[in-house]
Amino acid sequence: MTGNIYFDNAATSISKPQCVVDAVVYAMQNFGNSGRSACAQALDASRMIYEARAKIADFFDVGNPRNVVFTSNATESLNIAINGILEKGDHVITTDLEHNSVLRPLYALEGEGVEISFLHSDRKGNINYDDIKSLIKDNTKAIITTHASNLTGNVIDIKRVGEIAHEKNILYIVDASQTAGSFPISMRDMNIDILAFTGHKSLLGPQGTGGLCVMDGIEIKPFKLGGSGVQSYSKKHPSEMPTRLEAGTLNSHGIAGLSSAISYITDIGISNINAKEQELVTRFINGICGIEGITIYGDFTRSHAPIVSINYGDMPSSELSDILMEEYGIATRPGAHCAPRMHEALGTVEQGVVRFSFGYSNTIEEVDAAIKALKEICG
Repeated sequence: MTGNIYFDNAATSISKPQCVVDAVVYAMQNFGNSGRSACAQALDASRMIYEARAKIADFFDVGNPRNVVFTSNATESLNIAINGILEKGDHVITTDLEHNSVLRPLYALEGEGVEISFLHSDRKGNINYDDIKSLIKDNTKAIITTHASNLTGNVIDIKRVGEIAHEKNILYIVDASQTAGSFPISMRDMNIDILAFTGHKSLLGPQGTGGLCVMDGIEIKPFKLGGSGVQSYSKKHPSEMPTRLEAGTLNSHGIAGLSSAISYITDIGISNINAKEQELVTRFINGICGIEGITIYGDFTRSHAPIVSINYGDMPSSELSDILMEEYGIATRPGAHCAPRMHEALGTVEQGVVRFSFGYSNTIEEVDAAIKALKEICG
């Protein structure tokens, strides 16, 4: 083993900025329960949470900080959005690129009378945008897409999709799990109505953090009901945002870390983060493309997240990933990656793929070590 190289950032980023760690520790030692008391500790927590909402509202260009809802991850965010928007008799359009956090809620609603149409992927993981209009029906309520596939890294032109959706007065929901923190996202410019994000990947925040950003005028039915710290004698959950979609104690400790991470990313600049990650991807692709027996999935002629998925011959993806970890100290992720329809499109259902996902903290030297390892394994 040559060391410990982490290329599984699409699952979760490991190298968190020290400021994030410090913010979580401070919050754990000093903050009370936001909205549940008038003591100094509770008020400090409330102020921090509002500041975090304001940062995120600006970061994703949603406008009103009250339209930022905190959740535990993107899966919870997507469940809230999907179940809170779609009803029996509605039609929804989505894609083969989606994660199970979109697919499974939709399949569950399909059993209750919601109709689903899929934008199919070609063998390179691309969709045909011209197919969207042909799928739209009179009862189409929403279009839901990922921003980037967690399997191939292919980036969807969400601005283009948003324009099509808004031309037809259809809601556009975006899963930004793989791009938030690595790619600039403006909800207003890109015609995004609802954005789901997670804090623990490229946003460099703690696990257990995430959220929904919802444009003004869009009502989402609450996914859970309970304590809110306000209107306690009412039999109904509060209807005002963000309380409408937040029941129970918020993860103020995690939110403190996420808020610090947003500031860290803003200081560096997303364009600088993206440029470095693209450099790592290009270096890796150029280094392995000539290795006999290696198959690389995705389309690298277009905009691309810092994800590269590969296979070697007919070797099971789990076996190749194990060799990389046990003999070279290189962490990757093998298998299905919770993206079943994408594997069907790529023809990798049985074998899975080995996913290398790069982050801002990775280095050229680490990429070169991975290239060298693959050449030795496949030589």
